[in-house]
Amino acid sequence: MKMIKKQHNLVLGLSLLSIGLLNSCKDQVKTNTNKVNTVIKDTIKVKYANSVIPFFDNWKLILGDGSNAGIANNFENKDFFYTTNDGKTDWVVFKTPNGGDTHGTSNNTRTELAQIKKWYPKTANDKLTATLKVMNVSATGDARVAATHSVVVGQIHSADAFENEPLKIFYKKYPGHDKGSVFWHYEINTAGDDNSKRWDYSSAVWGNDFSVVGSDANTYPEQPKEGIALGEEFSYTIEVKNGIMNLTFTSPGHETKTFTKNIIQSEYTTVADIPEQTKQLFFPIGQDGVERPEAYTGEGCFFKLGAYNQTNGKSPDVNKNWCSGAQTHNGDIAKQYADGNYAEVWFKTASISVSDAAVSNEGYFTKND
Repeated sequence: MKMIKKQHNLVLGLSLLSIGLLNSCKDQVKTNTNKVNTVIKDTIKVKYANSVIPFFDNWKLILGDGSNAGIANNFENKDFFYTTNDGKTDWVVFKTPNGGDTHGTSNNTRTELAQIKKWYPKTANDKLTATLKVMNVSATGDARVAATHSVVVGQIHSADAFENEPLKIFYKKYPGHDKGSVFWHYEINTAGDDNSKRWDYSSAVWGNDFSVVGSDANTYPEQPKEGIALGEEFSYTIEVKNGIMNLTFTSPGHETKTFTKNIIQSEYTTVADIPEQTKQLFFPIGQDGVERPEAYTGEGCFFKLGAYNQTNGKSPDVNKNWCSGAQTHNGDIAKQYADGNYAEVWFKTASISVSDAAVSNEGYFTKND
């Protein structure tokens, strides 16, 4: 009987030892698994925009909610600004809805870089380059409104006086079209004190210029020939030297286009000088001013780059060139992103060259943030 009891105790002891060893092994596996997961988390790090395009020290980033994120090194925001890979290449994504909080006095949202220094056109030697593709423009809007379904992907902006824009580079594509248009604008630096009279003059690069619009709210013009599709790469170079702005546009399979514009001596000092395109597009809404003879001389200017959405929810009755009447879901970003009411631009490369004469642009941000 004692022998049987001893054997029973031995079996019980071995069983308990086995259970203890098994639990110990499970704990060890759990510990090792946690270590592996920690290593994986440490290894899979966010790829920030500055590791794709290392030039963010020169900019402050304005987001699609109107906020200033500052210098965007080691920064991302999944709603507006982040990186992606298309299977071959890393890209920096700029995304912004049709409606929401805006920066400064603009009617339009933007996720856009603004240069932290300004330079003066007369003494400038400054340059910006970029290679990009537009991935989305607004799905809704009034076809009669020239700005509808478009996004600005590069600018020169004045930091002073009226804060007008000697350059805006647009991409525009109507729903149902395979191809869109690339064009650029010169905005006059209005003479006198009434900047409400300012207007833009549009030059086509590939496809149509700004003035080609629909015959009614839901009828689109003919699709542009030699246009650029969504997702198709193109590049621009902006160089300002000694008061002259030189632009170069390139895209595989398309003719290279170059333009030159004097931005310190006006071509538009009398009504007779104003182009016919402008008279047809802007005069009917009372924008019929002339430019001061010295144009942008004496004003600090700076580059911008990103996605400045030109489609908004304001009624076309307010302004038939700039107010699109598009869907904004009362500013709900998630709903706008879900049904295509946003602008999205991907940049692959970019560079900036800043002249020694450039000075701080902090005053612009103080006024507009």
